[in-house]
Amino acid sequence: MVKLLKSISVILIIAKLNLLNMSHNQEDGRVRRNIQPGYTVEIVQKHHQRTGELTEGVVKRILSQSPNHPHGIKVLLDTGEVGRVKTVLPE
Repeated sequence: MVKLLKSISVILIIAKLNLLNMSHNQEDGRVRRNIQPGYTVEIVQKHHQRTGELTEGVVKRILSQSPNHPHGIKVLLDTGEVGRVKTVLPE
C-alpha cells in the first residue's frame, strides 16, 4: 500500500511539472485572451482537421467573438489562411 501511494505521488508530481512546463512555453489556443494580432501561432485549417496538419503564421485578425472555444479560437493569418489556434508560440 505504501509503495502504491509513493508511485501515485511520483506520477502526480511528474504530471504537474509537465503542465507547468507547457504553460511557460506555449499558450492555450482555446482562450481568446491568449491571442493578439501580431502573435505567432499554429492553426489547423478546416480542410486539415482530419489529419491535424498545423500551419504556422502571424495573426492578422481574431475572428471568434467568444472568450473561449473547445477547438481553438478562429483567426485570420497575415497570409490569408483561416483556422483554429492550437498553440500560441513564444516570441
